Amino acid sequence: MSFQGVDFLELDSLLSEDEKVVRGSVRQWVEGKVKPIIEKHAQAGTFPMELIPEVGKLGYFGANLKGYGCAEMTNVEYGLVMQELERGDSGLRSFVSVQSALVMYPIYTYGSDEQKQKWLPRLQKGEAIGCFGLTEPGFGSNPAGMLTTARKDGDGYLLNGEKLWITNGSLADVALVWAKDERGEIGGYLVERGTKGFKAWDVHDKYSLRASVTSGLAMNDCRIPSCNRLPKAEGLKGPLSCLTQARYGIGWGALGAAMECYETALNYAKERKQFANRPIASHQLVQEKLVWMLTEITKGQLLALQVGRLKDQGKASFAHVSMLKKNNVWVALESARKARDILGANGITGDYPVFRHMVNLESVYTYEGTHDIHTLILGHYLTGIPAYE
Repeated sequence: MSFQGVDFLELDSLLSEDEKVVRGSVRQWVEGKVKPIIEKHAQAGTFPMELIPEVGKLGYFGANLKGYGCAEMTNVEYGLVMQELERGDSGLRSFVSVQSALVMYPIYTYGSDEQKQKWLPRLQKGEAIGCFGLTEPGFGSNPAGMLTTARKDGDGYLLNGEKLWITNGSLADVALVWAKDERGEIGGYLVERGTKGFKAWDVHDKYSLRASVTSGLAMNDCRIPSCNRLPKAEGLKGPLSCLTQARYGIGWGALGAAMECYETALNYAKERKQFANRPIASHQLVQEKLVWMLTEITKGQLLALQVGRLKDQGKASFAHVSMLKKNNVWVALESARKARDILGANGITGDYPVFRHMVNLESVYTYEGTHDIHTLILGHYLTGIPAYE
């Protein structure tokens, strides 16, 4: 039986026909093309590369951008795409998020016309892959402390430094690397595959996001031409604005994983019989878990939809997005844990998607701003007092 959705409060009545059509098409594609193969890739620790051209053809890369072949979806439609992709796997949604929000968006927003024309059509089609080089081995939650440098050298720049935990790093045709210049100002630099002094390697032995490529990047006197610097990205605002775009998609995507875990646990509880040959769904403790999951998913759906509507009106702030990411990833992770509990020993096997979602969400809980960092972002927004140090 195909997935029918989780809609306790009839939230579909708040969606336009176009929004429902977009969600339905992605849902159908995930059911037919992603779910049959994703467990095999997760077990093998590989990304389903064969899906990339299809994702491009379907218009999911840069879906909420305008021009350059992009689908020009609303932000709510884009959120629904992320929701359905992560229902398949967090690794797939991460791939599309990075390509869209962390590579295409900054080129679209801060790039030159030449950079846009060169990269955006290819990235949209999936003919080129990009990655976002911000996090370093010693600096994650505090990107202002980055050590990577960009020194002017004639008609170009010399980049030196290292980045870590970079999704798609070793696959990328272009890496958007953030570095400090001689003045200590942070800027964005496009480093193309094959550039001398640039190398990428993969992080192995992961228990989480196994169907995703996670990499490190190193620049050793890596020389790029001046035209590869993003001309409009000045200071920390550049990378942080990109993270806001990605966090928005994560807030929707996490709901997809939560919905998949809830649906799996509900169906399992109705079928699994114990104690006088009764379904375990008849027991109070199991019902409490299912009710918690449904309630929190429903609240998360309302939060995502309202932030999406505000974003489409140009009213969504970074704080709104922090609340969305913080709340919905927590809800998804707790839902996965409760679903795993309901499934018992079966919950740790690849016969069901729950454990894969659970360990994936442990990473989603951390990346693009940890749960605690988003708490501090909101605290700073409310009080005007930063508590990061």
